[in-house]
Amino acid sequence: MSSTDISIQQSDGYWIGRFSAMASPCELLMEVKHRKQAVELTNLAYHEAKRVEQKFSRYRKDNIIYRINHSHGQAIEADQELAGLFDYAQQCYELSDGKFDITSGVLREAWTFDCSDHVPDKRSVDALLQRVGWNKITWNKPYITLPEGMQIDLGGIGKEYAVDRTALLLQQQTKNSLLVNFGGDMFVNKPRHQGQGWFVGVENPEQGEFYRKSPTHQLAAQQYEVSSGGIATSGDAKRYLMKNGVRYGHILDPATGWPVAGAPKSVTVAAGTCTEAGILATLAMLKGEDAEVFLQQQEVTYWCIR
Repeated sequence: MSSTDISIQQSDGYWIGRFSAMASPCELLMEVKHRKQAVELTNLAYHEAKRVEQKFSRYRKDNIIYRINHSHGQAIEADQELAGLFDYAQQCYELSDGKFDITSGVLREAWTFDCSDHVPDKRSVDALLQRVGWNKITWNKPYITLPEGMQIDLGGIGKEYAVDRTALLLQQQTKNSLLVNFGGDMFVNKPRHQGQGWFVGVENPEQGEFYRKSPTHQLAAQQYEVSSGGIATSGDAKRYLMKNGVRYGHILDPATGWPVAGAPKSVTVAAGTCTEAGILATLAMLKGEDAEVFLQQQEVTYWCIR
């Protein structure tokens, strides 16, 4: 890693480390005293984020995901880490009645959410549905078998998993307060030394960014203080289509192949881990008009913007 891959700067009582990974700006807030330790922690976070990205990205041709997606119906053995993610994905599939499905990524062959008006025709979407469905996959741990033409995509849980993994590694190096923020998905390990948390802002769909902010900052839609736990946001601020006055968000229903009707613009959830927060935010979006009812049933802190 070159010195230009990360940046370090000191703020009011803490250090900020920044780098890019998983197509997202990444930020690490560290309540440590010395720059040397801040650099070491940021390097560790950078390498873990890159490791997760390289191992599980569907865009690479040199990893296990590529091998599985091009296995032509042959069984592929998953290592312990990947097997754990498959178990989690299966659990989410079952709990969501099939709404959360890591095989639904093939629908992107018809849908490109580039803010244009290029809405696909029903015939092309229906054709892709034949290649969607976790229930069509054979998962006999540690072996997974995909029917010809099907694919898996861990994008729905990958970034949140990377946040939690990174936070776990960093906590083995320091007992001080940390905030790990990968593109707006984050985890805080403990309150700061004076008992206060970190001030963060809920994503503003009009701005399309996640803002870390002071209590007086005006860009975020909501603001709050977080002392521990995970935060994740799901929304269509940057990924949507617009045609004849109808907005098509990027959250697709695996059963129909079409965007979920009545979904909020943005859902942010606070939970025990970033992974848990992420799946709850995604499931809420998949509930469409019933997003708020679903979140209330989960008894979690959330922000839903329509």
